[in-house]
Amino acid sequence: MANYGSRTGRETPERRPDPPADKSFPADPRTRIPFAIALATLAGCADSIGFLEFSQLFMSFMSGNTTRFGVAVSNGDWENVTRVASTISIFCFGAFLGTLIAAWVGRWRLAVLLTLQALLLAGGLLMPWGTFAYPLHAYPIVLALGLQNATLQDEGGRSLALTYVTGAVVRFGTGCANLLLGTVAPSFWIQAPLWAGLSTGAVIGGLLDIRYGESAFLFPAALAAVLALIAIALTLAKPGSTLVAGSSPAPDASPKAQVIDAIH
Repeated sequence: MANYGSRTGRETPERRPDPPADKSFPADPRTRIPFAIALATLAGCADSIGFLEFSQLFMSFMSGNTTRFGVAVSNGDWENVTRVASTISIFCFGAFLGTLIAAWVGRWRLAVLLTLQALLLAGGLLMPWGTFAYPLHAYPIVLALGLQNATLQDEGGRSLALTYVTGAVVRFGTGCANLLLGTVAPSFWIQAPLWAGLSTGAVIGGLLDIRYGESAFLFPAALAAVLALIAIALTLAKPGSTLVAGSSPAPDASPKAQVIDAIH
């Protein structure tokens, strides 16, 4: 069939592509945003306590640990190299394991991952101290915070940066520029609250550690447990609801990855 625009002498307006599908998890921002801010606060609290308890070893800030690793290598401090490298490896394994769990459990993702985090944060107190090079006492906390990064996703399917703020600060800065350009992404609005949550948690963690020492880890463990109970209650009361589920691929998967429908 001849093109109508060519017959009339006018060009047919080009059809704009449909906007990309929302790949956030949970899909409803009424739960995703409060959970994200609460988890950022939890991460800041746990990182602060761990930093004070384990001789300035970061529990979730792997950029800082990477710098410490480089300094230790340059100084030939191999005991510290082992200490920091093992911590980074445990954190990476937590993100790896959390992503697999997120892909396997569907709409139970929030409930399962938050329950595991609560158990690991509290269970660290039961672990032996280990040695300076292998701080066994710290590993469950580090593993829990690695898991945490697979808990939530933004509208593009990217995992929300809940345990570090460098990405949040960068996205806030670029988002401000895009706001002026009129092309700001919806995820821009959560970046400043994430930074505030993690910073507030770090202050709370420092104060708790001064008062309670290593037992202060029970506070982020209790917060994770409360969030897990809320997630379990919502999943049971509203199975398949966007409050606790979404249609998204595994966190940070390829744009061509198959969507895991946890709603229907």
